[in-house]
Amino acid sequence: MTSEADRALLLQIARDAIAAHVADKSTIESAIRNPQSAMLSRPGGAFVTLHTRGDLRGCIGHIEPNEPLGRVVARCAVAASSTDPRFPPVTAAELDAIAIEISLLGPLEPIEGPHDIDVGRHGLVVERGWHRGLLLPQVATEWQWDADAFLAHTCEKAGLPADAWQKGATLWRFEAEVFGEAT
Repeated sequence: MTSEADRALLLQIARDAIAAHVADKSTIESAIRNPQSAMLSRPGGAFVTLHTRGDLRGCIGHIEPNEPLGRVVARCAVAASSTDPRFPPVTAAELDAIAIEISLLGPLEPIEGPHDIDVGRHGLVVERGWHRGLLLPQVATEWQWDADAFLAHTCEKAGLPADAWQKGATLWRFEAEVFGEAT
C-alpha cells in the first residue's frame, strides 16, 4: 500500500506533467522533482485517468512493471491528456477542471474464466495474437457488470469478439491501488 504522502506526490507529478505539456515545456523531467522518494524509482505499471465534472476525459496506462513509477505516471498523464484517441487534447483552460485518478497495477495472474474474477477487486487483461485489451477494476463496478459481462467487454476493448475469452484468448487478472484528487 502506498503512503498518503506518496499518493499525493504521484498525483502532483501527474498534474505537473500535464501542465508542463500544455505549456510546451519539458514534461517528465520537470514533473519528477522529488527523487528522494524511493517509490518513484520502483518499477511499476499504472494508469492515469482524467475526469471533467465526473465525465471521462482521458485514460492511458502502462501495464508492464519495467520502468520507474514516477516516469510511468508522468508519461501516462501526458498521454491521457493529449493522445487518448477518444478525446481532443486538454487545453490550458481546462486544467483547473480536470480531476486526476491513478491506478497502480499489481502483478498479472493468469486465469481461466469468470469463476476466477472478483468484480470490483480485479481488473482484466485479454490477449489473442496482436490484440490486447485491459479494463481497470473500477470499470466493472461503475457499469454494474458481472464477471461474464466484464470478460466480454474486455474482449471487445481488445478488438476481439465478446466470446473470445471462451475461444483461446489468454486471460489475466490484477489488482490495482486506486486513488485520486478530491472532486
